[in-house]
Amino acid sequence: MKKTIKTTLHAILALGLCLTMLTGCGGNGGDPTDHGGEVIRIGSLKGPTSMGLLYLMQEEYDRTGIDFQVQMATSADELLPLIAKGELDIALVPANVASVLYQKTGGEIAVIDINTLGVLYMVSGAEDVKEFSDLAGKTILLTGKGTTPDYVLQYLLAQNDMTDACTLEYKSEAAEVAAVLAENPDAVGLLPQPFVTAACMQNENLRVIFDMTEEWDKAQKDHTKAGRLVTGVTVVRREFLTEQEDLVQDFLREHAWSVEQINADPATGAVYAVAAGIVAKEPMAERAIPQCNITCITGEEMKEALSGYLAVLFEQAPESVGGALPGDAFYYVK
Repeated sequence: MKKTIKTTLHAILALGLCLTMLTGCGGNGGDPTDHGGEVIRIGSLKGPTSMGLLYLMQEEYDRTGIDFQVQMATSADELLPLIAKGELDIALVPANVASVLYQKTGGEIAVIDINTLGVLYMVSGAEDVKEFSDLAGKTILLTGKGTTPDYVLQYLLAQNDMTDACTLEYKSEAAEVAAVLAENPDAVGLLPQPFVTAACMQNENLRVIFDMTEEWDKAQKDHTKAGRLVTGVTVVRREFLTEQEDLVQDFLREHAWSVEQINADPATGAVYAVAAGIVAKEPMAERAIPQCNITCITGEEMKEALSGYLAVLFEQAPESVGGALPGDAFYYVK
C-alpha cells in the first residue's frame, strides 16, 4: 500500500518494536480487511487533530491495502472548500466547524468520530492563581475572538459568575501568546497543546494552572445532559458514506487502532509527529502527546458528547454552530 502525505515522513522504527506492534495490532474493531487499490482522500489539520492518524499513515503498518491519501493544512478554511467540492472524502476539523459545514452544505456531511477531546490549558507563572476565581482582575491572553478557545473560556467564566471579571486580550496565533508568556511569566495565557508543553519547556517558571477539560467537567456536573469538551471531529461526505460505507468502516477501525498505538507509545508517535511537521522537536512531542486527549469515539457515545458540547456553544453564540443545532442525521451511528 502507498500512503501519501504532503508532509513527507522519514520516521524509522526499531525492528523489535515494529514486530511487537505488527503482531499485536488487533486494536478496536477486529481483523483488518484487504481492500487493495481502494483510495480514501483525507484532509486534516496540523496539530493534535492529526496525531491520531500518524500510525495509519506509515507504510510499515499496511493492514488493509487501502491508499490513505492524507493532506494536512494549517487552517480548516483550506479544507472546507475541498470537502464541499468532493475533492476530499474525509476531513478532521474543529467540532463547531463541522456543524457549520453541515448547515452550509444542506446536510451533505456526517460526523463519524470524535478525534480529540480537550487540548486547552491555562498557563502562567503567577503564584497568586490557585482557584478559577483567582483569575478575577487578570488579563488573559488567547487566540482568535470567536474561535473555540474563546467560546470555551467565555462559557467557563459565565459558569463561575465571572463574565466581566477578566480582561481578554486576543492574539493572532498561539505562538504569539507563548512568546508573551516567555517574556512575562506572571501573565496568564490560554493555549492548546502542544504549545502548552513548548512554553513550559522553554520557561521553567511557567506551569499549567488549569486544565480546561477539568473545569468544563466541573461546570457540566449539574446538567442533565452533560456534553464533553470536544476539540476535533472527523466528518465524511454523505455521498462517499452512502456509496462506500464499508470503506468508512475500515477507516474507523484503522483510526481507532492508530489512536491506540500513539497513546500507548508516545515516543514513537513523537518521531512521526516531528516528521509530519506537527511538532518541532521529539522531546516536546513526547511530553505533549499524553496531554492531547487523542481519541476515537464513535456511535451513541460520540453523539451524546458532541451534541451536548454543540448545545453549549449554541446557547452562547448560535452562529458558532451555523445558526442551528444539527439534527440526528449529522451523527453517523451504525
